[in-house]
Amino acid sequence: MLYLWLKTFHLIGVVSWFAALFYIVRLFVYHAEAQDEAEPQRTILMAQYAIMERRLYNMIQNPAMWITSVTAVGLLVLQPSYLREPWMIAKLVLVALLIAFHYASAGMMRAFVAGHVSRSGEWFRWANEVPTLLLVAVTILAVFKAAIPWTGLGWAMAGLVAFIFWGIRYYAKYRQRHPEQVATAPPGARS
Repeated sequence: MLYLWLKTFHLIGVVSWFAALFYIVRLFVYHAEAQDEAEPQRTILMAQYAIMERRLYNMIQNPAMWITSVTAVGLLVLQPSYLREPWMIAKLVLVALLIAFHYASAGMMRAFVAGHVSRSGEWFRWANEVPTLLLVAVTILAVFKAAIPWTGLGWAMAGLVAFIFWGIRYYAKYRQRHPEQVATAPPGARS
């Protein structure tokens, strides 16, 4: 019964963590674009995004990462044989990358506040796909476990990367062709 409770809270933590990881980078997109606004809008927006990022990180993202991690350790203590499985080792490597991304987002928040961010909104749009790719790979590993089709995983990831690349490039061209739609959007509501 303990295993099922740990798994339940693990899944709740994972969902919350990924929601925060997706949203914080979207806030970075808006924060980066706010740097191009005229004053006083620039200062107001940048201050508001800094508040939103800090609250998201401290109240959702960080606690969700810890819930996910602690329950994962509990699950592995109850099922130590999983640590000998290649799929679990691959999953743990991907989770380590997620944790690195998690802490990198904290560093990015500090850089925004210090005024040391020169990255564009488009760069952050690309960065926003990192947790997406990791989520897909981790989910495939968790579902297929030992029956993982490694070549299938590779093809699925390559296809997803190609689709994301095409989507971001298409949207960038769309924004260039239709600047009036971007210009008429309220500040901070630009995609």
